[in-house]
Amino acid sequence: MQDSLYKYLLRLGDNSLILGQRLGEWCGHGPALEEDIALTNIALDLIGQSTQLLEYAGSLAPEKKSADELAFLRDAPEFLNVILVELPNEDYAFTIARQFIFSAYLDLLYLKLMSSKDIQLRAIAAKSSKELGYHYKHSRDWIVRLGDGTELSHDKIQHAINTIWTYSGELFEDDKIEVELTEKGIACLNSGLLAEWKVRVEDCFNEATLTIPEEQWMQTGGRTGKHSEHLGFILSDMQFLQRAYPGNEW
Repeated sequence: MQDSLYKYLLRLGDNSLILGQRLGEWCGHGPALEEDIALTNIALDLIGQSTQLLEYAGSLAPEKKSADELAFLRDAPEFLNVILVELPNEDYAFTIARQFIFSAYLDLLYLKLMSSKDIQLRAIAAKSSKELGYHYKHSRDWIVRLGDGTELSHDKIQHAINTIWTYSGELFEDDKIEVELTEKGIACLNSGLLAEWKVRVEDCFNEATLTIPEEQWMQTGGRTGKHSEHLGFILSDMQFLQRAYPGNEW
């Protein structure tokens, strides 16, 4: 079970780390000062959550590792994040659509994990849940604002949703790791979150006058280390200093 928990924590931690890194790219480039600050704060929240998760994961690794070692010294195939979070920012509409799709899921997941029988995971979920509730509300408000705004903003956010939708299915995949940990009361099945996630999405899209894409095929693989080419570019930026100056601390 320890190996399953280790990989499960890596999945959670990597999701938050990579999305936090992506959102950090908006720092100084937001469409308005308030949004620049908001996106940067969300990025910091996610990286803080990732630090706790990776620190816990490192304590369970066959050879003990720190959160920094797991973040900066693994190669792309060793990362277990979903492909959705590594997609480039493109424009503001794309960033908001990606954030909403992910936050609507992650908020539900952590609400469930607050009942985990694993004390440390439960504590991380409880601490993170308030932040994730804000991430969900913030992105939802912007989906409505853009969708029910001008013709241009509506078209941009609808296009972003159409593009991102094919990556949403991976969020709700289960394998033997989730099954084993759920049976022991530590985790929950991702598939069990799908119905409530759909209610959230449909409610938001109806208010925003947006259409749910009809695309049924879903891109998967990230949770088992099969990623897009984009992750390599993220890691080359994120890991450069630690790779160039091994062991440095700051």
